Amino acid sequence: MSAPTTQKLQIFFDRIRSNKVFEMFVVGVILFSAVIIGIHSYELDSRVVQIMAVLDLAITLFFLFELSVRFLGEPEKRRFFRQGWNVFDTLIVTVSLIPIDESELALLGRLIRIFRVLRMVSIIPELRILVNSLLRALPQMGYVCLLIFIIFYIYAAVGTSLFASVNPVLWGDIALALLTLFRVMTFEDWTDVMYETMDAGFGWSWIFYLSFIFLTAFAFLNMIIGIVVKVLEEEHQRERDALNESEADGAEPNLRDIQQQLVELRALVEKR
Repeated sequence: MSAPTTQKLQIFFDRIRSNKVFEMFVVGVILFSAVIIGIHSYELDSRVVQIMAVLDLAITLFFLFELSVRFLGEPEKRRFFRQGWNVFDTLIVTVSLIPIDESELALLGRLIRIFRVLRMVSIIPELRILVNSLLRALPQMGYVCLLIFIIFYIYAAVGTSLFASVNPVLWGDIALALLTLFRVMTFEDWTDVMYETMDAGFGWSWIFYLSFIFLTAFAFLNMIIGIVVKVLEEEHQRERDALNESEADGAEPNLRDIQQQLVELRALVEKR
């Protein structure tokens, strides 16, 4: 196949994958796939099961077609697999094509089909930015989470020492105390826990609970939110820079073509 023909096919497939109607249709198929996954959780008639199997195969083949369109529309094929979401989509589609429904790996096949819903993230740019921001924020959030765990452990040790005799189910050991403090942090009937210790003779224990809530639910969680928001802004800026760079790279070949056409036109005029 000649280079001009290959380039024309690449442009053709690139127009298809960039078409908003095609993107919305892909989103619709992903949502329909999610509906089929939900239907499989009910008891179905054998005829309905066969229909679901045919629909599932059709969806898998469509995903294969959509992935092929995206790959063929990529100007630089090697760059396609440098993006993590493309590798994820390829893995999901490839495993979905393996006929394992009637084997011991049937559970794995169903799980892979469930993860096909995550392809919504790779299709919608806004969701992709959110997930990338969350992944980039994880290293920074790690230190905050470590500090939260230290606060949890200190309060759990104090709670075990003071309140184990009040309610061994909640404060009997360090693990139970950690679960109780998590309940307090999420405000799940935390006042019942506090009033129980206050009624048992620890009237000052409200200081214990309120200080813990202030440190964990307010201070540190707000720090985590701040980190995520900061990384999200950086990710948006990175996407804008990448878009501007791609537009600039696309403008250079057009400029060279125009210059070449001008040279040819000048040569033609000089001949006349």
